[in-house]
Parts: sequence; C-alpha cells; structure tokens
Amino acid sequence: MPAWGRPWVPRVAALLTFAVGLLDVVSALTPEWRTRLADLRVLLPASASRQAAAFTVVVGMLLVLLATGLRRRKRRAWRAVVVLLGLSVVLHVAKGLDYDEAAASAALLGALVLVRGEFRAKGDPSTRWRAVGVGLLLTVISIGIGFLLLHLREHRLAGPHSWSAQLEQILLGLIGIPGPLRFNSDRFADLATRVLLTLGIVTIGATGYLALRPPHPRPRLTEEDQGRVRALLARHGGADSLGYFVLRSDKSVIWSPSGKACVAYRVVNGTMLASGDPLGDREAWPGAIRAFLSEAADHAWTPAVIGCSEAGGTAWTRAGLAALEFGDEAVVDTTTFTLDGRSMRNVRQAVARVERAGYTAVARRVRDLEPDEIAEVKAQAKAWRGAETERGFSMALGRLGDPADGDCVLVLAYETPRAPARDGSDRPAEAAAAAAVISPDGAAPRLRALLHFVPWGRDGLSLDAMMRDRSADNGLNEFLIVSTLRQAGDLGVARLSLNFAFFRSALERGERLGAGPVIRCWRGLLMFMSRWFQIDSLYRFNAKFAPTWLPRFVCYPATAELPRIALAMLEAEAFLVWPQWRRRLPRPAPLVGAARRLRGRARDTTQEGADRTGGSDPSRSGPA
Repeated sequence: MPAWGRPWVPRVAALLTFAVGLLDVVSALTPEWRTRLADLRVLLPASASRQAAAFTVVVGMLLVLLATGLRRRKRRAWRAVVVLLGLSVVLHVAKGLDYDEAAASAALLGALVLVRGEFRAKGDPSTRWRAVGVGLLLTVISIGIGFLLLHLREHRLAGPHSWSAQLEQILLGLIGIPGPLRFNSDRFADLATRVLLTLGIVTIGATGYLALRPPHPRPRLTEEDQGRVRALLARHGGADSLGYFVLRSDKSVIWSPSGKACVAYRVVNGTMLASGDPLGDREAWPGAIRAFLSEAADHAWTPAVIGCSEAGGTAWTRAGLAALEFGDEAVVDTTTFTLDGRSMRNVRQAVARVERAGYTAVARRVRDLEPDEIAEVKAQAKAWRGAETERGFSMALGRLGDPADGDCVLVLAYETPRAPARDGSDRPAEAAAAAAVISPDGAAPRLRALLHFVPWGRDGLSLDAMMRDRSADNGLNEFLIVSTLRQAGDLGVARLSLNFAFFRSALERGERLGAGPVIRCWRGLLMFMSRWFQIDSLYRFNAKFAPTWLPRFVCYPATAELPRIALAMLEAEAFLVWPQWRRRLPRPAPLVGAARRLRGRARDTTQEGADRTGGSDPSRSGPA
C-alpha cells in the first residue's frame, strides 16, 4: 500500500486546530482586559479593535470547520488553516493585545509548517449541492455564536430579552438590520452589530462562491468506460457473479496500466468503496489494485472492498489490506436442482399452493421483450415500490429494461383469474392451466411479481431485483425461483446466484449442539439485528434451495477504520439516508436493488405452518 506517513500527526493537528478555533471564538466574545485596552488605544481606535474582534470570531469558526479536512490530510485545508492562523495572530493583538491567544496560534502555525509534508491529499470532487450544505451549516453556526455572544454579555441587554427576540436580533443582524433588543452599552452594541454582520457576510459570500464556481462533479461511469467494461465482461464475466454490477451508473472504474482489469468503486464520506472482485484478467489485478490504492492515498480516502470472493480477497490482502468474512453467497446448480426429498418439502408445498392459486411464470431475456411490455413492467415495478427508499450498491444494477442490458432475464409471475366451477368451487389448477390465457369472463392475467437477473458469464445468472404485489399470495417468491430453475435449460443457464446471507456461518455454528459462549453471544447479537436487517430470515430463505455456499469478504486497511467503513457501507446501500441537501449527486434510476430485493425475498419465505418470515412486502432489507 502507498505510504500513509505518521497517522497521528493529522489527528493531533486537527484536534489542536479545533481547540484554537474555539479559543478564538470565546476570546472575541468575552470582555478584554481594561489595562490592555488602554494601551491599545494609543495605537488603534476603538472601532478598529471591535472589528478585529468580529474578524476573530469568523477566523475561529473557519478553523473549527477546517479541522475535519486537516484530519483527512487535505492540502487545501492545510493551506487555509496556515493562512487563518497567521491572521489569528494579528487579530488577537489588534483586538486587545491578547498575547497568550496569539502565542497559541503562532505555535500551532509553526508546528503545521514543520509537518507540511503530511498534508498532501487532493480535494474531494463536489457539485453545487455543497453550496447548500455549507450555507445551512454556516447559518446554524452563526446563529449559535450570536446566542453565545448575547448570553456571555447578558448584563449588557436592557429590558426583556426573550429567546424569540434574541433570535430575531441575530437573524436581522446577519444582514445588517437593527433588531428589537436594546443595549445599555454602546460599545457592546457596536461589537454585536459588527460580529453578526461579519458572520452574515461570510455566510453569504461562502455560499455564493461555492454556488457560482465551476463544479467538479464526482466521476461517473462514462460511455467509453461502459464499452471497455462490457468487453471485459464478454471475456471474463464468468469469474465473479457480481461482475455485471460494475455497470451500475453511480460507480466509477479505475483501470490497471495495461487496461486489462479494472476496479469499480464509489466514494462515500471519505471512504473509497470497491465492490466485488476486480474485473478482468487476473494477471492484471495487481495493477488495478495498486491504481485503486494510489488514488485513495492521493485523496486521503479510506480504501475498502465489500463483497469480494476468496480469490479477490487474496489479491487484496497481498496488496496490504486485511480481510474479514461477512457473508456467504448462495449458488444453485440448475442441472442438479430438484424438489424431491424431505428437505425440500416446504418449498415444494409453497410452490404447489401458488400453482393451485392460478399463477404462471414466464422467463424471458430483456432483448426479447417489446418496448410496450418493458414499459408496462417498469410502471408496475414503480407502483409496487411506492415511496420506499431505493437501496442497493454492491449487488444491484439500479435499472430495469435498458436496451443495453439485453442479456438480462426477467421472470414474470402472472395470476390468471379462475372461473368458478359448476358446483361453486374454484376450478382446479390443472384445468386453469389447460384453459386459455384469457379466462372465460375475458379478464387478462395480472402481473403480480417479478425477478430480474443479470448475466453471470455465458451460463449463469445473478439475482438483481425481486419485487411483488403486497397483496399477492405467500410463497410467490419461492415459486418464481423454482420456475427460473425449471426454465434454466431453455435459457442456457447452469448456475444461479441468489446472492448472499449475512454472517451465515456464525448463525449456523451458533445453533449447533455444543456451541461455545462466544459464538452463541455473536449469534444472539445477529438475531437481535435481524429485527431491522432480516439477517436470519435471509439465511433461512436461501438455505431452502440447498445451495452451495461461497464465502464473501470485506477488506479494510486497519481495524480502527471498520466503524467508518461500516457507516459508509450503510450509506452506500441506502440504509442511512441523509436529508436531500446532503445528496451531492442524484441517486441512480429508481429500481429495486439487492437490499430491498433480499428483504422482500426473506419476507416471503414462509406461509402458515412453515417458517414464517412474511411475503407481502416487496421492500428490501439487509446488507446486499
């Protein structure tokens, strides 16, 4: 891995910068020493010292905000902090001959100059959405500083001063308009006016600058990259079931020097997340991995990989990362799958029940569907999804029916209305299947659920999306998967990936006879988390189809970075959704991704008398 220097230097520098920033704010808002002010009046007028105090507040506020960038080794943040510390030294002297505060700023300035080599990371790409976030943040901080100023000098306020009156005074002061409060000190009134107006000017100026400057959007998958990725998929797409998800629109790719391999990634809050194995020739994997880690080091991003296979994990660990197994992928061999046997009894009963209810399934390649059929399926999928948050990153394509995805497979479940028999009972499933597609009363079959698969090489499919009508019968998801396995031969498919179960091995070992206290506690924690992430139900649903379990890993640079990586994973998969202004880039085209697919699949795993996990909710949950 690229050299990271001394990791403690940026952390200590950020902490000291934050402390000096707070010191500047408090120093400017509290009264100065009268003896020092008397000496200062010989050199500067009172208005100049009060304006210096207002500028000191702004400098302190900016130092607090820049501490985060300094911790991430950002070169621009280091330059800004050095300049602000130099101004802080001058302002402390100008506002009240505060030699002690000036000495603290000067000492930190000298230290930062000495360790300047530690701060060499490039700035993060951004868009104009950043202006909205910075504007709101500066406004909130300015209001907080205004309340702090009025509280520290509360004895200078004349008459009643309710919280609402103080807020009005602050908001009007930010734009230079006198507020409702009255002061018994002209000096403090002038100071408050200058501080608030300066804060307002800085807030408006910073927001306007960020909004009007040319944006530097985050890199996305370009048309040229898509062409090169599809060429690699044609040659090496069978190596990894997640390879096709490289084409997700919100991912970027970084190439090996030879161009024979690439790594797909996305940057989330300073974490550079790669998904799956590197795509391409395995001999070129080290070059792509080195390029990925070098890019992370250049920007001081934390490199991480989620969902890689054992082969991919080996390649990443050789490059310096550590690996942790966190799930198993369920892969079914379509040539040997059968519903016979006691172990398949629950699945067999669920499928038979759905078939008796009049459901049929059709599996077709996207290229074989007419445009109006695609439009109908997309409209129905959108209606099923409703207002649910679109989830998925590592194992979701994020679109449906794109002409470029002609090799993808749609499995559609239709419910054929059943005509009542003469004796008043429903017609048996055999009679309904033998009848015409249109029932005797003229009603057309109704689309009730769908599966969407992406290609996995030439003879495999990987489950991308699973959606269903909430009012459809239980067991429909099992019926769809079994129908896909039955029609796999017609599609030329020999292996089917159902994606993975989170921490499956821990759940399995924890329920065995003689399991130790540690593994039992770990399983208990996973069962508790299953209330929100459907961890246990996903494992049990996948296990119904007697798959082969293939381990999947997360790779990381250091154990201390795991919490940060976990949060980035949750945000990438949209389990943590920030307010709209935090979304610097639009989300990918709405479609069910792996996470909601998995939750819907898990909730439909049982019916009455079987292992119930629900089956009426198409939303997804659990890590993809």
